[in-house]
Amino acid sequence: MAAERTLCIDIGGTGLKAAIVGARGEFLAERVRVKTPKHRTPEKIVPLLVALVKPLGKFDRVTIGFPGMVKHGAVQSAPAYGTADWSGFALAAEMKKRLKKPVKLLNDADVQGLAVIRGKGLELVCTLGTGFGTAWFRDGELMPHMDLAHLVIHKKNDFDRYIGDQTRRRIGNKPWNKRLHKLIGVLETVFNYDTLYLGGGNSRCVNFKLPKNVHIASNDAGMEGGAFAWARRKA
Repeated sequence: MAAERTLCIDIGGTGLKAAIVGARGEFLAERVRVKTPKHRTPEKIVPLLVALVKPLGKFDRVTIGFPGMVKHGAVQSAPAYGTADWSGFALAAEMKKRLKKPVKLLNDADVQGLAVIRGKGLELVCTLGTGFGTAWFRDGELMPHMDLAHLVIHKKNDFDRYIGDQTRRRIGNKPWNKRLHKLIGVLETVFNYDTLYLGGGNSRCVNFKLPKNVHIASNDAGMEGGAFAWARRKA
């Protein structure tokens, strides 16, 4: 059905990605990607996104995953992009004006979570990338977003600094995995989740045996989940 063609945009710390997905999250066109520019202001990012999606063909709606706190279609904070530039920016409305289609703006971890959850019990989705993202679900329902990345876990380090990509590159994969192992224990205690999913680009660096209720999620979920922002997953 034409109405089930969703343009999914994943705004990341290192790359901007887009794809057309169907009702089940399947890719209907070749995915496209460009590097995230050094200057990450709305004035730079928005035109780049519009140019990025042009080769993808027809679509009927748009889902955008953004690395920060969003509310009512506007960015509230964007630590990885420069909060001062993005604070209050109505990204959904701006993209709707330019693409002439309805737009939903969500936190990027929330979008990924919509693709990977099973819809049973308490499910926590964590993205391991430039920073640390989380999404929280109860029986398939997306809970209000909490920006857990900025809770302090060790001395002055919040989750972003403790487990983010810059730290992994600085300390190496082995110490980083030790930190992740500790973090999983903290999350289990705080959330008492039934299932935990680890996604994002750095999930490929996990090299220890995970508990039975912890799973690695596909990195493609960051776009696949865009379809489920509009309707529940179809079997």
